[in-house]
Amino acid sequence: MEWPSWKFLPLAVQQKQIIVTCNYEARRRGLYKLQLVHEAKKICPDMIIVLGEDLTRFRNASKDNYNFLKGYSWSNKVERLGFDEVSLSTMTKSGVVYITAESEQVFMDVTDLVDYNSALLNHNDLTTSFFHLDHNDPIVGFPFDASSVCGHTFPETSKFVSTNSSFSNDSVDLMLRLRLGSHLARHLRQQLEEQQGYTCTVGIGTNKLNSKLVGNLNKPNGQTSLVPPYNPEPRDGRSNVIDFIGGHDIGKIPGIGFKTAQKIRNHVLGRPAAFKADLIYGGTKENVKVRDVRLFQGMGPEPLGRLLIGPGVPRDLGDKVWGLIHGVDDTEVAKAKEIPQQISIEDSYVRLDDIEQVKKELRMLSESLIKRMRLDLTSLVDDGDMGIDLGGEREDLALDTKATASRGWIAHPKTLRLSTRPRPPLNPDGTRSRNFTRISKSSSMPSFVLSLAQDITVLAEKIVEVILLPLFRKLHPEKSGWNLSLLNLCATNMSMTASEGKAGAGRDVGRMLRRQEDVLKNWKVADVDAAPSDDEPDNRQIEQDGIGQIKRETSSLYLPDHADPGSEDALPPVQETSFGDEAWDSEGEENDLGDRCQMCGATMPSFAMTAHERFHSLSA
Repeated sequence: MEWPSWKFLPLAVQQKQIIVTCNYEARRRGLYKLQLVHEAKKICPDMIIVLGEDLTRFRNASKDNYNFLKGYSWSNKVERLGFDEVSLSTMTKSGVVYITAESEQVFMDVTDLVDYNSALLNHNDLTTSFFHLDHNDPIVGFPFDASSVCGHTFPETSKFVSTNSSFSNDSVDLMLRLRLGSHLARHLRQQLEEQQGYTCTVGIGTNKLNSKLVGNLNKPNGQTSLVPPYNPEPRDGRSNVIDFIGGHDIGKIPGIGFKTAQKIRNHVLGRPAAFKADLIYGGTKENVKVRDVRLFQGMGPEPLGRLLIGPGVPRDLGDKVWGLIHGVDDTEVAKAKEIPQQISIEDSYVRLDDIEQVKKELRMLSESLIKRMRLDLTSLVDDGDMGIDLGGEREDLALDTKATASRGWIAHPKTLRLSTRPRPPLNPDGTRSRNFTRISKSSSMPSFVLSLAQDITVLAEKIVEVILLPLFRKLHPEKSGWNLSLLNLCATNMSMTASEGKAGAGRDVGRMLRRQEDVLKNWKVADVDAAPSDDEPDNRQIEQDGIGQIKRETSSLYLPDHADPGSEDALPPVQETSFGDEAWDSEGEENDLGDRCQMCGATMPSFAMTAHERFHSLSA
């Protein structure tokens, strides 16, 4: 977006000595994610390298795209996954439709959108259908052809599956819903490119797993639908889902981690799978397809569970993996959250074994963490009573018209966690075993971190000395002999602050007090020391009777000329309001002034007079 002339040139983003991501032109020339920079330069000497240590602009663009797509959801079920992927979902008895768009990692539930538009279809004229985007405004939407799928399909020959008698009713109904999902995906792609300037790749399937995988088939800027039959058809036992999932390597299935995939590979191969000896990141040299695992002798949920059992492993892991390799994924799309559940910053190292270098890295990570907290957990407030130093993180803040306005915390983390990943020692043969295990220690988040007026560098230095170094010494009490491959800082255990929004933990009293002058100005009574005007009519006449009872008469000046005496809304010519004893009759007798005894002159409540008279009769 910032350099349009680079759009069709090989471009890579570098962090330290690693290519963290690259565009499609670079991938076409042989580059890939997590590749060493010097290896990438050998393959593509003319590639453009952009330093990616500061991801602020990338995060800002990611948030903008996320909010843009969230605006199309009726249910507010928008689950964010990362920077560059989006998925929409719709769930009914017939199945689930998910759309995965490579512009912002999100799963987005559009069940109500598809249900609503499916019910409005004219099945006698599907070619001139209209997709409604607002159930309150019938003209908001776009025309589409509901008789066919928009974009690519898997398999390609199934693009026009309709009421074919060879398919079950469930497959026909699901196919109709997939068509609606595919046309909605096309509309979102068009709007995202026109309004935001980003292209995206989309996958439409029955769940997160299928849509994410099928979306990889036609990159970049394409969309693919995984069409029925999903369950094996009685006629020939064919299932497009099983055929599609079966062609993937076991390690490429979302939800199956590296360790789990390695155990399965080793079991199917009958030996340890050959491994790439990369410097930091590596992968297997041998692929084991999902189809091979599913058809392996004796394989099933229980054998998988016994194979994968270990400390901390869920008991149902075998059932879960067996479902995944059959395309079954029951996880639902979570609702959109105003704040992240945690904010994590980490970096990896070839060698980190010096305490002074550890301090330097912790300071850098702390600065990044505080910047992220200020960006993600604060919002603009009305008053300018709180200064903020963003440390240059938001370059566009100085150009914003609200840049001088203050910001306040909408949430703050209660816990700060430090994690490290020790590198294991060398084996006798000179090799080093791979280790993915992290060790962690946590502490309460210090309150001084929430000071928005202090410089970020000062706060980072303080948090390292006060919190992080003591935690590090608990993790690694030895002064030397350790070698780390990773450091991670995580702010977690978020707590909402008081705010006016629904997600806030109560009302913001401070904000209410600051705004009360403006809110109440229309009802404010001015205390003006001035004599009443002689021209003002005295509309109230007050008189006092001999008992002290006050009667207030209201002048007929307040009566409209056309008042109907028989109407309930009309006032009588004179309305009396009694403020004496009779004014509180509705409260019962507890306000009665009482009666006077004729014999002794004592005054008492009426209900006690009978007993009092009985007292006199007994005394006599």
